[in-house]
Amino acid sequence: MTQQNLPAPGAPDIEIARAARMKPILPLAKDKLGIPAEALVPYGHFKAKLSLDYIDSVKDKPDGKLVLVTAVTPTPAGEGKTTTSVGLSDGLNRIGVNSLVCLREPSLGPCFGMKGGAAGGGRAQVLPMEDINLHFNGDFHAITSAHSLISAMLDNHMQWGNELDIDPRRITWRRVVDMNDRALRDIVIGLGGPTQGIPREGGFDITVASEIMAIFCLATDLKDLQKRIGDIIVGQTRKRKPVTVRDLGADGAVTVLLKDAFQPNLVQSIEHNMAFIHGGPFANIAHGCNSAVATQTALKLADVVVTEAGFGADLGAEKFLDIKCRQTGLRPDAVVLVCTIRAMKMQGGVSKNDLGPANVEAVREGCVNVRRHIQNMKKFGLAPVVAVNHFVHDTNEEIDVVRKVCEGEGVTMVISKHWAEGGAGAEGLANAVKARLDGPKPKVTLMYDDKDKLEEKVRKVAKAIYRADDIVLTGEAAKSMRSIQKMGFGHLPICIAKTQSSFSTDPTQLGATTGHTVEVREATLNAGAGFVVAICGTIMRMPGLPRHPAALDIGLDEDGLIVGLA
Repeated sequence: MTQQNLPAPGAPDIEIARAARMKPILPLAKDKLGIPAEALVPYGHFKAKLSLDYIDSVKDKPDGKLVLVTAVTPTPAGEGKTTTSVGLSDGLNRIGVNSLVCLREPSLGPCFGMKGGAAGGGRAQVLPMEDINLHFNGDFHAITSAHSLISAMLDNHMQWGNELDIDPRRITWRRVVDMNDRALRDIVIGLGGPTQGIPREGGFDITVASEIMAIFCLATDLKDLQKRIGDIIVGQTRKRKPVTVRDLGADGAVTVLLKDAFQPNLVQSIEHNMAFIHGGPFANIAHGCNSAVATQTALKLADVVVTEAGFGADLGAEKFLDIKCRQTGLRPDAVVLVCTIRAMKMQGGVSKNDLGPANVEAVREGCVNVRRHIQNMKKFGLAPVVAVNHFVHDTNEEIDVVRKVCEGEGVTMVISKHWAEGGAGAEGLANAVKARLDGPKPKVTLMYDDKDKLEEKVRKVAKAIYRADDIVLTGEAAKSMRSIQKMGFGHLPICIAKTQSSFSTDPTQLGATTGHTVEVREATLNAGAGFVVAICGTIMRMPGLPRHPAALDIGLDEDGLIVGLA
C-alpha cells in the first residue's frame, strides 16, 4: 500500500481515496474476472456496467461461495460494516482467494444528512469514492424517475375520465425523492382548479423505500422486472378492486426507464480488487440488500463473494435471509458479524464524546448486544465469525472481554485492522472465513413458513430476534393485514420497518432489551416486490435532516475539488 503514497491512517477518507491510483476498469475486469471489454459499458475510465447479455451467458457456470457481512446494533460511533466487507474481500484476494464484493449504492439522503457516504473507509474503500457517493451511474435517478412515471400516469388516468374508476381516497402509491425532506411526508396535490388534476392527499417517501427500488433489487432479469412492475398495486377502485401498474398500461415504459440501470455497476477497491455496487434499499425501512442480479452474477465470476446486509443483524441479516434468500434460493456459506469496542462502550451506556478512555466495565455491559446477535444468527443455522473492527484506542483488556463472550458462545473472534492497513490488516479475518468456507456447508433455517399468517410472521421475528414479549397491531394495521390475506398475498414474507438503533421500537433502549412490545402501526402490500411491509413504532419512510446536516460542510475548494464528503 505504501507504493501508492497514500496519506497516513487517520486522514479523511476522501483524501485517501483521491490519493489512490486507480486502474482502467476494462483491462482490470479482464485480468481479475475474465470479463471481455465488449461485455462492459464504460462510464468513464474507472466505472462500467456489465451487459445483461454477458450475464445471461455465464448463468450455467457453477456458483462460488457466499459470505454475508452483518453487524451489531448500529451506534453513532460507527461499526464499519461496508469497510469490513471491502477489507475482507481485499484480504481474501491477498491470501490467494479470488474474491468479489457486492455492496449497495449510497443514497444522497444520508450523504447530505447525518450518516455520510457508504464507500467504505480508511484503506478499505471502493473507488471512485466521490462518484459512488454522488449520483454514481444514475441508477437512483432512474429509479426515482420510474417511480414518478407511475405517479404521473396514475393521476393522469383520473384526470382523463378515470376509466378504471380509481377511488382517490384509496390510492396507496406515494411519490419518492432521494433526499431527506420531512416537509414532503404528507401533502395535498391537484389544487388549482379542474385543469390541475384531481385534488387528493399524498406524500413522499425516500427513493430507497420505493417499491421500484425493492423490485430492482429482487428481479432476476428484464422479463421478471417488467412482470413485477406490472404487479404493483397502486390503489383500489370504488368497488374495492385492486388497481395495478399493468392496469394503467405503464409497466412497459417504466421498465424502459430502468433497462440500463438494471445492469450491475463494476468498480474497484483501493487494492484494485473488483466490486459490484448495485441497488440500495435501506434495512430499517426496506429490505436492505444489493441487487439479486449483481449477487448471482458475482457468484458465477468469483470463488468467494462477500456481500453485506444493512444495519444490525436483527434487521439486515434477517431480511437478507427471510426475503432475499427466500425469493432467490441463495444461501450464505458463512456469516461475519462486525463489532467494535466503541460500539460496545456505547451499548454499555458511554456517550459518544467519552469513548476515548478505556472502559472495560462498559464493554462488558455492552457485550450483551454482540451476544444477542450471535445467538440470533445461530437461530438461522449460522455461527458467525465475529470481526472486531479495530480502532487505535482499543485496549487488550477491552478486546479480551469480547473474546471471552465469543468463546462462551462457541464462535471465532478475529481482530481486523483493514481500516488502517487495508487487505494486509484483514488477512487474519480472511483466513478465519476461508476456514469456515472449507468446512461443511451450513443448513440455513428461515424464521417462518410461507403458510404462516402475516401477523404470526411478525410475531415470530419479534419474539425470536427482537426478544419481545409480543406484538400489538393498531386497528389500521390489523385491518390491512386481513385485507392483504383476503386478496391472496398472505404467503408473502414480512419486511419489518423499525428503528435500527435498538432491538425494540424505542431507539433509546440500548444493549439487548427484553420484555418489550413491538407495535405495528401500519401494513402495506408490495405485491411486485413480493413482501408486506410492517411499519413499527415511530419509524418514517421519509427521514428528516438533523439540526446540523452534512450538507453544511460539503463544498468545493479553490481548485474545484470536493471537500467535506465523508
